[in-house]
Amino acid sequence: MARLKVFITSDGFTDYVVAATSRAKALAAWGAHQDLFQTGGAHETDDPDLVAAASEQPGHVLRRPSKVTPLIPKRAATAKPPPPSPRPQPPKPRGPTPAQLRKVADLEAELEAAAERHSAELAQIVAEKRALELRRDESESRFLARRAELREALRKARLALR
Repeated sequence: MARLKVFITSDGFTDYVVAATSRAKALAAWGAHQDLFQTGGAHETDDPDLVAAASEQPGHVLRRPSKVTPLIPKRAATAKPPPPSPRPQPPKPRGPTPAQLRKVADLEAELEAAAERHSAELAQIVAEKRALELRRDESESRFLARRAELREALRKARLALR
């Protein structure tokens, strides 16, 4: 069987002493959620009075005011009723807040406006493109007509050279 060791921790007002076979079991007896040994908040003790008192009730936490009075078993000292618990807070409503709903609505409206602006811009570009195509076609027609005239004039000028 493992040897009992006596461990002690304090909250500044009360010492908590327990006899256990390991540090982990002492932490469990204290209900600690962090390693008090690692942070220096607890240690093993060899004080004969503490060892004798804790060894009589292994696994039970003994309490005493910090280094003032003898040990008192924890269960005997807790005769007072626990303090009243604070009023429970009403549960938070589920779902989006009005501010979140407003933000979504504003962003949807902004997205719709951006889409409309983009459509208008594309329509303007299409209209400009048609106008440029018409201008190009007119320029092409003028060029082809003038080229035909110049070729005919050139042909006649070459015939006159013979």
